[in-house]
Amino acid sequence: MIPRLLAVALLLFVAAPARAILPIQHWQSAGGARVYFVENHDLPMLDISVEFPAGAGYDQPAKSGVAAMTQRLLKSGTEDMSEDDVARGLADIGAQLGGRFDADRAGLSVRTLSSDRERRRAIDILARSLRAPAFPAEVLEREKVRLVGSLKEADTKPDTIVSRTFYRLAYRTHPYALRTSGEVESVEGITRDDLVAFHQRHYAARYAVVALIGDVTRVQAEAIAEEVTRGLPEAGEAAPALPPVTPLAKGTSRNVPHHAAQAHILIGAPGVTRTDPDYIALYVGNFVLGGGGFVSRITEEVRQKRGLAYSASSYFHPLLREGPFLISMQTRSDQAAQALKVARATLAEFVKSGPTADELETAKRNIIDGFPLRIDSNRKIHGYLALIGFYRLPLTYLEDFVQRVERVSAADVRDAFQRRIDPARMVTVVVGSESRKAAGAR
Repeated sequence: MIPRLLAVALLLFVAAPARAILPIQHWQSAGGARVYFVENHDLPMLDISVEFPAGAGYDQPAKSGVAAMTQRLLKSGTEDMSEDDVARGLADIGAQLGGRFDADRAGLSVRTLSSDRERRRAIDILARSLRAPAFPAEVLEREKVRLVGSLKEADTKPDTIVSRTFYRLAYRTHPYALRTSGEVESVEGITRDDLVAFHQRHYAARYAVVALIGDVTRVQAEAIAEEVTRGLPEAGEAAPALPPVTPLAKGTSRNVPHHAAQAHILIGAPGVTRTDPDYIALYVGNFVLGGGGFVSRITEEVRQKRGLAYSASSYFHPLLREGPFLISMQTRSDQAAQALKVARATLAEFVKSGPTADELETAKRNIIDGFPLRIDSNRKIHGYLALIGFYRLPLTYLEDFVQRVERVSAADVRDAFQRRIDPARMVTVVVGSESRKAAGAR
């Protein structure tokens, strides 16, 4: 049965475009945290997250991995609860403690039953983990050993090699070039003091974004937001900030020999921010270019017509600063040069001419018709609440998204791609047994 909230959302989506699709409530806590809440009593569940500007983009090159390790060890015990105590406490009430970590943001989340005992216990564990993490030395050493082993193994794989090489070439000295997990050498040097200092700097109440959805009232939600942000570190004079991304001055190609029979290829460049006004036009256009699966041009030209790739796609990954635009392909090494040539030609033609009227209409209908599935569960809605809050998007972001997709024209797509994507200034990385021949192909 479709929950009542989804049914209401679908009704509003079809019949009342002037109203918000989701009844998002927003306020600020006493400590300055931004709170986003959707009340839904269909299920006796509650989802809560608290996120901060504490992602890998805030690492320093010599200490890359500190941000990820800090977030990981938030779940490893508090000043008065051991790691086992936290695990037993969650198991006792059937709650799940999770979290998010990426280039921009980091934090913890909990999913729990909304009944009084379970809810209070889950919120208490979440609040303690955020405000008073113990960062146990023995757990830190265990996690360092585990992570170093994982990194060493990953460094032998072509998908890891192509990704690391691309980000280093595309972002150079910008923090987005850093590996989110850190490097072997930097991880080995992480100390407990590093984690304490990072937590003190980035996990302040004033920087927090609290997202809640579920079976509680507004009054209860306000109390929960206060509890999970109370006692967090004091904010510094200036909020953490990421430096601007410098555009690429020219194209760059890198060939990385590898014994794998399958070549891994990435073509791309820094793209757009999450709040960029061109994002919707680029998003719709990319559905035609390489984001629409078997109906996209790259898949059609590279895979369907010529059989040159096992997979071929493109996407934008918007962030606080310009996240990457990427074309990704995997193919036989002896076909890499030809696949790369076709992908480059397809991109150049799309940037020059944009989508046809039929392609654009198909893309828009696919995106809009699939929209209700984006909000068909509390978990998905919760993810959007956190996204809206962290990137300071309008409360009507979801409805605006649909309307903005409807308004996109072929000229909008062509104009946005011509201003944002320059095929002559792209990073190309090929990892495979014939990579030298492939990356130089034009």
